[in-house]
Amino acid sequence: MALTANSSIGDWLNDPVGKELIQGLLAQSGASADALTPVLGLPLQQLVTMSQGAMPQSVVDDLVRAANDGEIPADDAPAGWTEQITPGRFAGKTVIVTGAASGIGRATASRIAREGGRVIACDIAAEKLDAFRAELPDADIVTLAGDLTRQENIDRVVAAAGDRIDGLANVAGINDDFSPAGETPDAVWDRVIAINLTAPFKLMRAVLPAMQAAGRGAILNVSSEAGLRGNASGNAYTASKHGIVGVTKSAAFMYGPQGIRVNSVAPGGVATGIPFPPNVSQAGSARLAPFQQAIPTVATAEHLAASITFLLSDDAVNINGAILASDGGWSVQ
Repeated sequence: MALTANSSIGDWLNDPVGKELIQGLLAQSGASADALTPVLGLPLQQLVTMSQGAMPQSVVDDLVRAANDGEIPADDAPAGWTEQITPGRFAGKTVIVTGAASGIGRATASRIAREGGRVIACDIAAEKLDAFRAELPDADIVTLAGDLTRQENIDRVVAAAGDRIDGLANVAGINDDFSPAGETPDAVWDRVIAINLTAPFKLMRAVLPAMQAAGRGAILNVSSEAGLRGNASGNAYTASKHGIVGVTKSAAFMYGPQGIRVNSVAPGGVATGIPFPPNVSQAGSARLAPFQQAIPTVATAEHLAASITFLLSDDAVNINGAILASDGGWSVQ
């Protein structure tokens, strides 16, 4: 079978020609094939996303040509799991999705739109939002660019949604610098907490009146493996994601009797391309490295969107206050 961009990384490494090509690519950066162990099940194409801009699409195209005598063969289907759309699952519903310009947020907004929902897609990156909307010209998508740490932008989101708000997916977030508490700068702490915890809380607060009036609604807050343990990231990020778990459980308890479900998804390793800030803590990175290397698998943004949209949908009618570890089993190690 021909090796393509949608062939899994494992398939490339199991093929003599593919293995030589991948090893040659890794050698250029001083890495070994062992570094790919968590992502063996992902398509080769995901390396472009995972590289956070360091690897252009042309590199993958060149690998495919080199493995196929200079040609790029027809590709029947992606390797492994394939997203299965449920037509009409969100028909007639309006769902706000933050972080919708890229990564998990974009995959979530896309799936809701393709399943018939009206999506209020929010992000600070206006051009990427426009590109996302252009990919789905027939879908009902309202884009809104703005910094959600500012109350006026939260107000704009709620106004754009209108009187009916059926769902909210708080996906937007940033990494920290892996610093332990004794090293965390005020600027890192303030920014991470503002984006990862305060903004989601304020958006929850803003949509709750409409949900209370309707007697129904679903809120999904993205936490992290770092919301379940202390050895997955730095001090600020870990605190923000533990905070999201607390906010989720509190709201689930308070508003469950009013027909509002509030749940959280805790991703593990995900190939989203979210960049790390400069000046990452050396001490923190060294302490975390052995535990991060134990990640059993890295997911795609579409894997996480499947978990998120399930909890937002009516299929999760009896689920409230759950923290779903969508991490490939990392949390059980």
